[in-house]
Amino acid sequence: MTTKNLLVELFVEELPPKALKKLGEAFAHGIATSLANQRLVNPNISGKYDAYASPRRLAILLKDVEAQAEDEHVSQKLMPVAVGLDAAGNATPALLKKLQALGADASAVSTLKRAVDGKAEALFYDSMVTGVTLVDGLQKALLESIAKLPIPKVMSYQLQSGCELPGWTSVSFVRPAHGLVALHGSDVVPVQALGLHAGNHTEGHRFEAAVSPVVIADADAYAATLAKDGAVIASFAERRADIVRQLDAAAAKVGGNCKPIEDAALLDEVTALVERPHVLICEFEAQFLDVPQECLILTMKANQKYFPLLDAAGKLTNKFLVVSNINPDDASLVIGGNERVVRPRLADAKFFFDQDRKKTLASRVDGLGKVVYHNKLGTQGERVERVRAIAKAIAAQLGDATLVAQADQAAQLAKTDLVTDMVGEFPELQGIMGGYYALNDGLGETVAHAIEDHYKPRFAGDALPRNTAGVVVALADKLETLVGMFGIGNLPTGDKDPFALRRHALGVIRMLVEKDLPLDVSALVQSAVPAFGNLITDASAALVDFMFDRLAGSLREQGYSAQEVDAVLALKPQRLGDVAKRLTAVRAFAALPESAALAAANKRISNILKKTDDVDAHVSEVLLQEAAEKALFAAMQTVLPQAQSQWQAGDYTASLQSLAALRVPVDAFFEDVMVNAEQLDLRLNRLGLLKSLHVAMNRVADLSKLAA
Repeated sequence: MTTKNLLVELFVEELPPKALKKLGEAFAHGIATSLANQRLVNPNISGKYDAYASPRRLAILLKDVEAQAEDEHVSQKLMPVAVGLDAAGNATPALLKKLQALGADASAVSTLKRAVDGKAEALFYDSMVTGVTLVDGLQKALLESIAKLPIPKVMSYQLQSGCELPGWTSVSFVRPAHGLVALHGSDVVPVQALGLHAGNHTEGHRFEAAVSPVVIADADAYAATLAKDGAVIASFAERRADIVRQLDAAAAKVGGNCKPIEDAALLDEVTALVERPHVLICEFEAQFLDVPQECLILTMKANQKYFPLLDAAGKLTNKFLVVSNINPDDASLVIGGNERVVRPRLADAKFFFDQDRKKTLASRVDGLGKVVYHNKLGTQGERVERVRAIAKAIAAQLGDATLVAQADQAAQLAKTDLVTDMVGEFPELQGIMGGYYALNDGLGETVAHAIEDHYKPRFAGDALPRNTAGVVVALADKLETLVGMFGIGNLPTGDKDPFALRRHALGVIRMLVEKDLPLDVSALVQSAVPAFGNLITDASAALVDFMFDRLAGSLREQGYSAQEVDAVLALKPQRLGDVAKRLTAVRAFAALPESAALAAANKRISNILKKTDDVDAHVSEVLLQEAAEKALFAAMQTVLPQAQSQWQAGDYTASLQSLAALRVPVDAFFEDVMVNAEQLDLRLNRLGLLKSLHVAMNRVADLSKLAA
């Protein structure tokens, strides 16, 4: 059959911008997948379709679509032979009824095939199924795709009087739909959806379209026709790329090596707000630059969807870029309007900043006692006291009295910006404003940076706190959350983690690993429990397991194999800064020709020792009788001290590689020596030999995890 390209477009009112990209991808993928399942298009749909999404449309252009699927030979199991045929081989009523349901009669009995199915012989009916037509297939695909769209919030609306299809008077959808296009080449496919009949015309830009309606002559002409007659760039990706190009060009026009702020989420949202973008250069009064730039940047991005311009040093300038949906001959009115709109926003930020600085952070501490943190864990004021206690305990392990004092002061003031006007208006600035206000109070950079950084890392890939005091307070803050929530039973379940405990755990792990802190993870968790008094149950063991689970997942994402990770973390190494070195050592050991045999032997030793209680890692040379056990003992006298010395020096790779010399005597031992000898002293001595070997082999990692 001759194939043609297929266009489907759903024309609607303005779609939610933050959801548009996903809606466009889901709409196109749903239709393509359904048509592929119905054999109207090649099952391998990858690269076979283009998805389109603009503020007022979702569309797909799918290549090489059949007008009708080919007929298909189907072999259908009916029932066991014993059920379908009687003793004389005649059809039973059950079989005749089944054939009738399939559109066949008794004459088909002779054509049935027999085949073994499981333990019994069954009857199979072969038939030729007529291929689905594009009209029926697309109707099904369209309805399925619409039903599966990831709609953030559904709205219901009434159809216009006289426009209702049979059974359609009202519709539930993300936004009111006003048009449906379905073209197979140049032929309209008469499908229906959301109370609409498919046609070949759509609408272009609200204000700049050359014609209305825009007629699509052929599926392949969709994007070009919309661009020419409708003044719309239908492709989300092309529109986004055009915005990036225009932003860079406008920044270059401003000069001074300025660059628009990089924000992928903002770029996606703005792309979803315009049909044909036009970037304009605007400015605000330089006096507002006295306000911390984070405040100005946030209000411009969050409230107005503007792109602030930064200079070569990363400092905010008083110029910003606007992505307009219209392109008037005289853009001055659009520019002036945006400048007038942003001015009150910036003035509010300046007012909040000026008002907040009239009170010190220290004077706001008492106010935290009025802010509820959690009904089982008290107020933010009580929480601050717990964080202070945990921070002082950590600081005492990492530094001197100066660090303890700095960490204590930062922990006491870290949450005070929560009761400032600026953070009340922009919660995203918590911590950041605390740092600015600390500098204003003359507390010095160390404490100010610790206050600002105590939320870090906020997300994967975020920077860690800049100084040791900041690391201490960040650890204390996250541990307080983890220990408290585990202690009252508020644990993550499935994909739900309302208190971000997974993120907090990964934050603690990253600081312990990347800062190579000399802190034992179990002791660190345990040290935070006393700060809660009788408010919680001690869930330290469960929390440590949770943290090691997060660490395992993180390491696998970094490219380490499951075997490597399991081998190292099976020992639950307490100094997480050592984990990377242990993994490197395990990987190097696994590459040795002796590794497989030693890993298998280690697994065998583990299984033997599990069956015996309290084996003492002690060997009496006098009780060694067999040549193989004497040879193994002699080899261990040379190899094990060397491996232990290397392990103590932190050279884990060399320590494991030294053990490779034991392969031959270990193999010989298991070949020639009966471990479970009848004579008790011989048996205990041999178990002691294996225990000594097992301890030495599993200092860096549990090598049995490497066994196939």
